[in-house]
Amino acid sequence: MLGNIVEDEDPIRRFWPSSPSMGYLDFSDGWHADTRGDTHYWDVWHSAKSFEAYRSVNPRFASEFGFQSFTSMNVIETFTEPKDRNPSSPVMENHQRNAGGNARILETMTRYFRFPRDFDQMVFLSQIQQGLAIKTAIEYWRSTKPRCMGTLYWQINDIWPVASWSSLDYGGQWKLLQYMAKRFFLPVNVVAVPEHDAVLKNSRGTPVEGAPPDRIVFKGINDTARPVSVSLEIRAVKIGGGDRVVASTNAAIGSDAALALASVDFADLAEDEFLFFSRRDASGNLLGENDYFPKPYKAYELVTPTVTAEWSERNGAPLLTLQTDKPALFVTATVDLPGYFSDNAVTLLPGRKTELSFTPRRGATPSASELTTSLKVRNLSETF
Repeated sequence: MLGNIVEDEDPIRRFWPSSPSMGYLDFSDGWHADTRGDTHYWDVWHSAKSFEAYRSVNPRFASEFGFQSFTSMNVIETFTEPKDRNPSSPVMENHQRNAGGNARILETMTRYFRFPRDFDQMVFLSQIQQGLAIKTAIEYWRSTKPRCMGTLYWQINDIWPVASWSSLDYGGQWKLLQYMAKRFFLPVNVVAVPEHDAVLKNSRGTPVEGAPPDRIVFKGINDTARPVSVSLEIRAVKIGGGDRVVASTNAAIGSDAALALASVDFADLAEDEFLFFSRRDASGNLLGENDYFPKPYKAYELVTPTVTAEWSERNGAPLLTLQTDKPALFVTATVDLPGYFSDNAVTLLPGRKTELSFTPRRGATPSASELTTSLKVRNLSETF
């Protein structure tokens, strides 16, 4: 009926019958078909497939997909007593949008990370994990441009305090996914895409999960309407410190395009190395940074870094400067005041400063002492 009304009232308007749909007035199954129309791909969450499964489908428009995390600890404290702070407690299971969701979060956690040491770290790690899931999907699908020309993750916000697929807590506080989305949705970006010469299979004939790639290809993405020039530097970083340049290049990326810029063979990396890469414009200005771990994080012997944090002020706004003595992963700053940082869940390397500005919300006017006393800076190594 709606389609007929649209056709009568506005004959040149295209009517899309549903989401997902495989095309104009096409009501066939679009849940898993990726050849045309828009696709909802939920196998990573509902079927507990690995994050790598996102790279097994190539949609034209990925209009719905998602992965859950627990809501933040300060939100959990509003609806629990200490005895309830366990993922299997009745209260925590009641504050869950999807039956079996808490178990699925933990199952996936053991696939990529060592088991967290307490409930608070479990909550933090669940948000790292959620961000990685969506980052894996969106970076890959964006790299296939012009095949995939759009991605929409589920979901932005919550209507009550609950474990869900959202990137914002109930009330608008940012989860780590929201910070990571700012980076993986940048109009000009460089992402790492693993490539396999053949699909490795186990004795049962199914693909080996987590098999290392043969090479890592670095794709430049340009969503703008004009060509851009980027300078790319790729470093292999030892998890305990020390790094080396393994590739660098200058390239022009056409408007609204994706282009392979460089590649690194997995065999050229040491057991304890991951890849960290930065991109700059023609004037040498830093455009952004990214990293890629060719193995699950649990396979690395993480060191405990010493991260220093210092508050200052720039243009009347609070500014936090972070430094580290050893590589620090998913470094996240929080304060007991409503607001958000300019970035979070960042990778810190020795010898470099990272600056995060803080923007208050809800009319908050934090004092320097409030920011200093409530500041908490955490990283992945603390979760184990």
